[in-house]
Amino acid sequence: MSATDADPATRSPVPDTPRLRERAFLALQHLLPRRRLSALVHRLARSRKPWLKNLLIRGFMRYFRISLEDAEVRQAEGFVSFNAFFTRALVAGARPLPEDPDVIVSPADGRLYHAATLDGDRMLQAKGHDYSLAALLADHPRAAALADGLALTIYLAPYNYHRFHMPLDGQLVAMSHVPGDLFSVNETTARLLPGLFARNERVVCHFDTDCGPVAVVLVGALNVGSIETVWAGEVTGWGGREVRHYDYAAQGGVRLARGEELGRFNMGSTVIVVLPRGGAQVDGDVVAGQVVRVGQALARRHRG
Repeated sequence: MSATDADPATRSPVPDTPRLRERAFLALQHLLPRRRLSALVHRLARSRKPWLKNLLIRGFMRYFRISLEDAEVRQAEGFVSFNAFFTRALVAGARPLPEDPDVIVSPADGRLYHAATLDGDRMLQAKGHDYSLAALLADHPRAAALADGLALTIYLAPYNYHRFHMPLDGQLVAMSHVPGDLFSVNETTARLLPGLFARNERVVCHFDTDCGPVAVVLVGALNVGSIETVWAGEVTGWGGREVRHYDYAAQGGVRLARGEELGRFNMGSTVIVVLPRGGAQVDGDVVAGQVVRVGQALARRHRG
């Protein structure tokens, strides 16, 4: 027996296998042709060949144990494509809203990463990582009014319902499409890759509401090269590096009620809602890490 074997203090540390796997996963993403891969998934997901779309849908449902009991279409064969299945509509009443109009609700089904007050312009991404609100909003002039506000970050896993809805009544006044990367936005990548949400492609929607200016940020991800809104259709593109800003205030804006559909992700991703300082507070039962659904109470609007 060697001296190293005899004295535990002198042994070489055993590698942390889970952490090694996580770093390997991030390294693989750096190596992958992320945009080309996402474009391929985009094409496959929209195929209307019955054998292919049914194979994809059934395999996906088995792997993720998905039920269609609250969907308008209840059979895999009833969807025209995998993307139609992925962005499926729910039956009326599947996601009821609270009666109290001051309750701000979850815009999506998923996991609540964070529900936290901003430290000035700094937003929490994961333990040890924060990022700039200005960067997330592509330096939009309305970013300053959201400093020290409240941010709610919801991650949608592949098995979640993938339409997203209004967290409160609002009037759309502006939208920005911000080109960027397409890294995965799962918990592992969020923990290891600084500035992830401000680095990925995203669509930023600015609303005027009764509690002040609100931003709803729709973050793209690996295999999510397409984000749609109900007023503009498919917003994200497959090229270009320029931020595009759209002014809706001059057109009278687009009025959307709490719970009304805002758009959809064509594969899983993240929704970030940023509320102004003093505009709202987190509901007392809400904790980071919990599973949430559209219409579930997350915060309460301040009046006065």
